[in-house]
Amino acid sequence: MTTTYAALLRGINVSGHKRVPMADLRALLSGLGHDNVVTHLQSGNAVFTSASDDEDAVARALEQAIEDRFGFTVDCVVRDGGYLRAVADACPFPADTLEGKQLHVTFFSAPVDPERLASLDPAGYLPEEFRLGDRALYLYAPNGLGRSKLAEALGRPALFKGVTATSRNWNTVVKLVELTRD
Repeated sequence: MTTTYAALLRGINVSGHKRVPMADLRALLSGLGHDNVVTHLQSGNAVFTSASDDEDAVARALEQAIEDRFGFTVDCVVRDGGYLRAVADACPFPADTLEGKQLHVTFFSAPVDPERLASLDPAGYLPEEFRLGDRALYLYAPNGLGRSKLAEALGRPALFKGVTATSRNWNTVVKLVELTRD
């Protein structure tokens, strides 16, 4: 029995830093015993099938393989296709009426206590909004992520200390759901 997963790598191939060519990422995943490996975009999205049923173990093995191959640390979040579909289905914003650049999902390596976000005054960021989901945070940024004051506030390292967080725009989320569909 195999499971289809998406590996979401944090912070690779951004402004020439932490370069991980997608062909090398595919080879690493195949070398770890995973099958049907494909990548999406250059920003660290890979889909594959695996006999493992432990997302965290798959993520740690990939992180170690990247460090061994490239000499730097890359945090990874691995989620199965069912989880990705559930995240898309649970979106609290009208995704069908928004541009992909207006809606983002931050995937977390573990559940996040809402208390971590208590210091943020939602009214101070309107019309931008966020909602916490199952190991995910949905961000509505009508003017895009680059101009988002809320995204800047949510990006403070202390806010999610001890939890790996990596974000994808809605177009990428939808594509990953499609690619992980059994």
